Amino acid sequence: MTDRSRLIPIIVACPLFLQNLDTSIMATALPSIARSLDVQTLHLNLAITSYLLSLAVFLPASGWLADRYGARRVFCTAIALFSLGSALCGLAQSMPQLVVFRVLQGMGGAMMVPVGRLILLRSVPPARMVAAMVWFTLPGAVGRVAGPLLGGLVVTIASWRWIFLLNIPFGVLGVLAAMSFIDDTHEPLHQRFDLAGFVLLSAGLVGMVGGLDTAGRGLVPQAVTIALAGGGLLSLLSYWLYSRRHADAIIDPGLLRYKTYRTSVVGGMPMRIAIGASPFLMPLMLQLGFGLSPLQSGSLSVATAVGSLSVRGIMQRAIRRIGFRKLLIGATLITGCFYICYGLFRPGTPHLLIFVVLLFGGLFNSLCMVSLNTLGYSDVPKPLMSRATALSSMAQQLSISLGVAFAASLVTLTARLHGGSAAHLTSHDFSPAFVVIGLMTFCSLFFFTQLAHDEGDELR
Repeated sequence: MTDRSRLIPIIVACPLFLQNLDTSIMATALPSIARSLDVQTLHLNLAITSYLLSLAVFLPASGWLADRYGARRVFCTAIALFSLGSALCGLAQSMPQLVVFRVLQGMGGAMMVPVGRLILLRSVPPARMVAAMVWFTLPGAVGRVAGPLLGGLVVTIASWRWIFLLNIPFGVLGVLAAMSFIDDTHEPLHQRFDLAGFVLLSAGLVGMVGGLDTAGRGLVPQAVTIALAGGGLLSLLSYWLYSRRHADAIIDPGLLRYKTYRTSVVGGMPMRIAIGASPFLMPLMLQLGFGLSPLQSGSLSVATAVGSLSVRGIMQRAIRRIGFRKLLIGATLITGCFYICYGLFRPGTPHLLIFVVLLFGGLFNSLCMVSLNTLGYSDVPKPLMSRATALSSMAQQLSISLGVAFAASLVTLTARLHGGSAAHLTSHDFSPAFVVIGLMTFCSLFFFTQLAHDEGDELR
């Protein structure tokens, strides 16, 4: 690849770096934030899911905005909005304020990653896509590596507020690099913004995730939880029927007719739910269950990101020699087993053993995700790329949001079954949750086994 072909994937992956850095830092700092704002730690999952849900809600508009105003302009605006939201989060004085500012941050994040991926797909030829995707995922992996350690260090020597304020200089660098090296490409736009579809889809996502997020948690009356979940499902069903009658619907479920794309979006959901749950659970188990400090927790949690980063060196060779189908099946099986192994950790487990297990778990998880993201767009026509990236990114963020909400509900339920409460968690309250999410990843195998043996050969 030429230097420019490497540079563009790294620049457009800057938002992925910001998002992964932000999420992994916050997971490590949750207990400290809870003490500062005087709330239960598990209730702070709202600060994570509100951000992820905001991503999912506003993602559908990203493709239309990129086509309407130009990908580079939308990309830079999104980074600026994300940085503003980060600054306000660092000034929040209560959990409701933090949740509101996280929503604003999510609005910017909703456009950063899919528009960046769209720029990449339009700028790199198919023969170089595997290598470009490796470079594209590299900054995100660096963000995951830096996040836990940086979060533990910041919380130990300063205030948790700095975990948000640190995003600002990175955001400025991202905007300057994009303005300097990326061409402002866009496709001809022939349709108006689908406001009715946007409202239906947004209401459905908010209701569904909100219902799961509040179920059995005592945050709101049970009737409110049922109303949220029921209203969300009804809105999603209404949108599905609506989209079948309108060719210019904001999100086109008809894109799922492409086999590899359907495999990536739908088949990858169980894997991504686990990806959302594990980084939320692990720092809490290490700090609340094992009694470790934020810095110790971050030093162990970083192993997953180190494993994810280390796979970049073998990614192209593995795809070429093994093929997408075998690689996805094998990596998913091994990843699920590692998640289950996380549930076997105890306060007396040697830290070196924890680090090694997390490292290999992150390696195989990343192997699966990079393969899936690369294969997913192989048969999508170029004119549909902007809509395809919007749907795919929305599904990914929704899956991760569901993972965080599901994990919090599982731990709350386990604590009650053990006779305790969510306010006083022990190490045993986390183990069943890891086993459940490990078993959940195996559901993706139903889709991966249906791939042809030569699927994606043009990318190899």
